[in-house]
Amino acid sequence: MLGLKNYTLTICEKPDTARKIAKAIATDDCREVWIDGVQVHIATTKEKTFVVCYALGHLYTLEDPTGNRHVYPVFEVEWVPVEKKFKVKNIIKVIGKLAKDASDFINACDFDQEGEVIGYNILKYACGNKQEKAYRAKFSMLTEEELRNSFASMRQGTGIGLAKAGRTRHVLDFIYGVNLSRALVESVYKSSKRFRNLTIGRVQGPTLSFVIEREIEIRNHVPIPYWQINAKFEKDGQTFNARYEKEKIMKLIEAKEVVTICKEKDAKVTNIKYLEKTQEPPTPFNLSDLQRETYRLFRFSPSFTLSIAERLYLDALISYPRTSSQKLPRSIDYRNIVRSLGSMGVYTALACSLLCKRLIPHEGNKDDPAHPAIYPTGEIPRRKLEGLEWKVYDLIVKRFFATFGDSVIRENVSVMINISDYNFIAESRTTTDFGWMSYYKPYTSLVDIELPPMQVSDTVKNLGVKSVEKYTQSSPRFSQASLVEKMEREVIGTKATRAEIVHMLIERNYITRESVEATDLGFAVVEMMQRYMPDIIATEFTRTVEKQLESVECDKFESKKVIDGAIKILTKSLSKFRSKESEVGKEISDVIASSDVIASSDVIASSDVIARTSFVQKQVGSCVLCNAGILLIIRSRQSGKRFIGCSNYEKGCKASMPLPQTGIIRTSKKTCDRCKWPIVFVKSKNKHVWKMCVNINCPTKNKIHS
Repeated sequence: MLGLKNYTLTICEKPDTARKIAKAIATDDCREVWIDGVQVHIATTKEKTFVVCYALGHLYTLEDPTGNRHVYPVFEVEWVPVEKKFKVKNIIKVIGKLAKDASDFINACDFDQEGEVIGYNILKYACGNKQEKAYRAKFSMLTEEELRNSFASMRQGTGIGLAKAGRTRHVLDFIYGVNLSRALVESVYKSSKRFRNLTIGRVQGPTLSFVIEREIEIRNHVPIPYWQINAKFEKDGQTFNARYEKEKIMKLIEAKEVVTICKEKDAKVTNIKYLEKTQEPPTPFNLSDLQRETYRLFRFSPSFTLSIAERLYLDALISYPRTSSQKLPRSIDYRNIVRSLGSMGVYTALACSLLCKRLIPHEGNKDDPAHPAIYPTGEIPRRKLEGLEWKVYDLIVKRFFATFGDSVIRENVSVMINISDYNFIAESRTTTDFGWMSYYKPYTSLVDIELPPMQVSDTVKNLGVKSVEKYTQSSPRFSQASLVEKMEREVIGTKATRAEIVHMLIERNYITRESVEATDLGFAVVEMMQRYMPDIIATEFTRTVEKQLESVECDKFESKKVIDGAIKILTKSLSKFRSKESEVGKEISDVIASSDVIASSDVIASSDVIARTSFVQKQVGSCVLCNAGILLIIRSRQSGKRFIGCSNYEKGCKASMPLPQTGIIRTSKKTCDRCKWPIVFVKSKNKHVWKMCVNINCPTKNKIHS
């Protein structure tokens, strides 16, 4: 095909990677040719010729041999070309032809499970079972030096364990995803004769459960009032604040007593404590840390952060981003990277400061055998980075700088002030050495609080003591970043797939995008899973599978055993689900229908008051008072409490009714025989279900037990 023989066929993942590899390893000549619309790079050295091809990601995927989307369970699967993918046929054909004249093979795809699977499948199916004999090129940067070193230290068979674990993961995810999703889709279709694209999987299920559990906790939370007492003092013309030593007072009478006794009484300094605190430098970014930080600073979703990081990696500006490591490689020249970055004007001053000291990074405990932490390569951008790209790049550079900084040193002073035997505490915080924070600006900051000079026995002027009523708070809702972090802590999914799982839950309308909240559909799906497939949706099951896959990777556990064990559990669960298929389908169909009505309602969509003060949870029926609006379950942003309100609020309708603040509320699509207000179902925490008229003035006295 090329007029060449006995060359080394090199498979990599992306076109940019192929081009960089060819350029890096070529010592004599580097050229590109086009074969059937596929770009191929030819790199020659004194010893050999390399032919470098790219894959465009996965060229092979799993498929159900039956081809019938309505059939489940399905446990037999096969690897087939990704036919729908642009250029895939041509790429596979070209690689297959090139393989015939190749003497050696190299897998140069990303060195992680996904990359290993991509390379393994190409070598197995397109190249004629060359996966076991192929050499493995491992690199964490796309710089020329890193690539040359990688090709100089290749070994045969490296990464086979990763490939086996990755292929096993794909089989498990396919079997679970296809069967569980088909079960849901079929149940809805048989109940409503409507097709709805519903998916659930081995990792999706537990992740969605995390959101549901948190939401139930929030909805069941009963705010408990407590009081905090604050005082204001003056010394030498300078005013300052202090807090009562008991941070929470649970009884109002006690709070009133303290305020009354301390009113206009003398205040005296009784104790002063000095404490120096140090704050160590941050650790280098791994993917989760980067995603969490970009969300905190820029509100970037985890998937969006990953997409930007991958572009920076392909430009050879940062190391490989899909890593769980918080450790920097000892093999890289820190000083040279800092010096190179310093040639960019924006980093010159910071780099000069670092180069005056020993560069020893402060590292974290997490490690990754495949790749180190994320760090800048020192390469200068050859194109102008777009605004969002620059934000992520600048953050990575400054985080890298900060890991070499000194600890931040702060001086804390705690002053105890006594009023009639009641103690108040005033605190000052001053920074004496900004250390690593000097390198991490503007992504971190400190606020200093100063107190006037005081000594024990000094009298300070009492300007007033007052109590403030507060309420206990529930745990906050997940953000996309904190949900990914939760998945990591619970050891479900991989660093490469977690963001994708969260994105999928959003796309399926199981959770909301910003402050992550479960939708009614998400609640319904999890409820069905918990009822009929509790083993599958349990975190423990997924965590166990992850540990087994780790053992497969280390060649300590057979892939077949993992798959057979998972199929056994799945078969039992699907059988139970099928016996209740009509019941499941009816319940989910009702939720879908309700959600569709809400989404398509012009009245709701145009309601400014709802958009401004609350969120729509569910439509419950027509308004009894104005006969024009829609009664909605609304949660106040101010109080967090839910209630019934009319969509015609701004037009004057004052229809409003309180609701139980605990339990799950479902619409019944029925009205009360006595007052004509809607009836809803309430499911309490102990799973007791009862129905009630939402009208608190109804003659039925609210509850109508089923």
